[in-house]
Amino acid sequence: MQAWAADGFAVIQPTHLDSWTLALASDDPRTPHIWRSRIEDRVRVLDALDLIEGSVASLHGRLDRTRLALAGHSWGATTASALIGARIVDPAGRVGPSMTDPRITSAVLIAVTGTGGDDLTPFAAGNLAFMNPEFTQMTAPTLILAGDQDHSPLSVRGPGWWTDAYHLSAAPKALLTLFGAEHSTGGITGYHDPETTDESPERVALLQHASTAYLHHTLELNREPWTRLQNELAADSGALGRIDSK
Repeated sequence: MQAWAADGFAVIQPTHLDSWTLALASDDPRTPHIWRSRIEDRVRVLDALDLIEGSVASLHGRLDRTRLALAGHSWGATTASALIGARIVDPAGRVGPSMTDPRITSAVLIAVTGTGGDDLTPFAAGNLAFMNPEFTQMTAPTLILAGDQDHSPLSVRGPGWWTDAYHLSAAPKALLTLFGAEHSTGGITGYHDPETTDESPERVALLQHASTAYLHHTLELNREPWTRLQNELAADSGALGRIDSK
């Protein structure tokens, strides 16, 4: 977030009900529905842009509502994907309603969960049945970032599971595969955070640069940095990642 803000983007981060800062009890009756409340939180932020802009003096007259992007990591990425067209498949195989918000111009999805059903481990299937997205209607320009060493306890498929959002959705899409990256992709929540198992400032720097360049590209601010990065990674045999696009 700091990298995007430093580059001139206004970054708004909602605090969801399941945030550790709120210490929600594990037996709270709202827990099974948090996945839906997370989506609703993001819609509330979009609905309240006038209020947010009016409450922060430095933002007055500076929010461009024609250039709105969503970003998230892990469950945050899954939440964001619902607002750009991903739909939830229920246990009976029925595809749920679209929750797409047309105000969103593009997205950055970091470690976004893949398909459900038989791809889930028994734990995930028994406790996270909603984790069964369908991506064919996810049409917004989106950068998906995945680590090639992200072996999830939620899926039996291995690191390739995290690339489903790219392979199963419609163009235009880009996939940045980060070599050697696990779920924290080098430490995006903090290099020394206990959740960071693959600390790498260099990998984080690439993620920051790529995501910022992609947002500039899809929001039609400056297309040159994204084109240059694609060429640089393709030409560098020792690069930390690879970009595929469609």
